[in-house]
Amino acid sequence: MDITEIIQHQHDEQRRMFAYLEQWPRDDREGLAAVWRRLAILLETHAEAEERYFYPELLRLGTGGADAESTEEEVEDAVKDHNEIRAAVRAADEHETGSVGWWTAVVDANVHNSDHMGEEERQDLADFRQQATLELRHVIAVNFLRYESQKAAAGTKPVDKDPQQYLDRHASDAVTDSEKHATKLAVAAAEGTPPTGAGATKTSS
Repeated sequence: MDITEIIQHQHDEQRRMFAYLEQWPRDDREGLAAVWRRLAILLETHAEAEERYFYPELLRLGTGGADAESTEEEVEDAVKDHNEIRAAVRAADEHETGSVGWWTAVVDANVHNSDHMGEEERQDLADFRQQATLELRHVIAVNFLRYESQKAAAGTKPVDKDPQQYLDRHASDAVTDSEKHATKLAVAAAEGTPPTGAGATKTSS
């Protein structure tokens, strides 16, 4: 398993589910509510899993992909995007399914999510594929999918994150991990042995 592929696959699923809503019979409000509930759970569990398991490692190893100014800019923008998606989901839940207000909020969620996915695929995922080992990408995928599976039936309560506080908290962790990794590499070099473990080498896919 590879976390970059898992995220990409779930992006494709989110796109399909928004397309299902667009094509669903407008008078079948029970069906619309069921599809939307499933999609809303996927959107939030996906966002929370990224914030728990993917972005901290991206901060540790990333260099800033594509048109991103830096890794910090990538992650800060991603957390802001998640907050915008959460706001649209909350807005939809305030309206009767199938009403004009509901559809407006669903479209807003689609717009924010589409922008977010495109940027994440262009920047974050491409960056991580270049910097992280396959071993690390597998470990993150396992943790990511475990969390989502545990929350799949009922979802998890959406909680907005302050992007700067998120960066401050995880950037300090990234520095500590990087220092440990640098020490490990130095010891391995001095002993003439190749380093092992996640993040030991850079692997492209």
